[in-house]
Amino acid sequence: MNLPPLVLASASPRRFDLLTEVGVPFEVRASHVDEDLVGPIGPVEAARELALRKALAVAKDLAAFPPRWVLGADTVVALGSDEAPILLGKPTDPADAQRMLASLSGTRHRVVTGICVVRTQDGAHFLDEECTWVHMRPISEAEVGAYVASGEWRDKAGGYAIQETADAFVEALEGGGFDNVVGLPVARVFALLERSGLALG
Repeated sequence: MNLPPLVLASASPRRFDLLTEVGVPFEVRASHVDEDLVGPIGPVEAARELALRKALAVAKDLAAFPPRWVLGADTVVALGSDEAPILLGKPTDPADAQRMLASLSGTRHRVVTGICVVRTQDGAHFLDEECTWVHMRPISEAEVGAYVASGEWRDKAGGYAIQETADAFVEALEGGGFDNVVGLPVARVFALLERSGLALG
């Protein structure tokens, strides 16, 4: 069986869809890593560290030959300043989702996606990230409640999915792009894969 050289270390349907839409052949192998972070850490460092963990965990389970390229990614939503950022991961329950959405209402916040490519034949890894500033309009308590009741917040960093109905809360994006807020900056991924030695056409 001919396996594609690219392995996506994620079970995220959003990342699956973004890679599929651009016609890239790949295999999915979900990573199951500890996503806890120790000590004060910024959003860029957090996203890169978690992407690295995911890619390394999957690469470790693959034989060095044939050569494979493992792509890990992690998206973090951050409020506040660089000196004291508040990182928002995936909500644990509806109350947590409600708290996150209320805190993001009316803000300009960052969405950072870290990406990592690990080359199985020699263990070399390559890291990058993309940052997008999201301008979110004020959201009423009723809107927050309805959104949480819809269940769209599940498994979404910051508790919202811009590719679904939460796009109605977003007024503008700065830097990066829509795909980065969804969870995978595709052009940056292509550039990182090329840097690592995998040309995709």
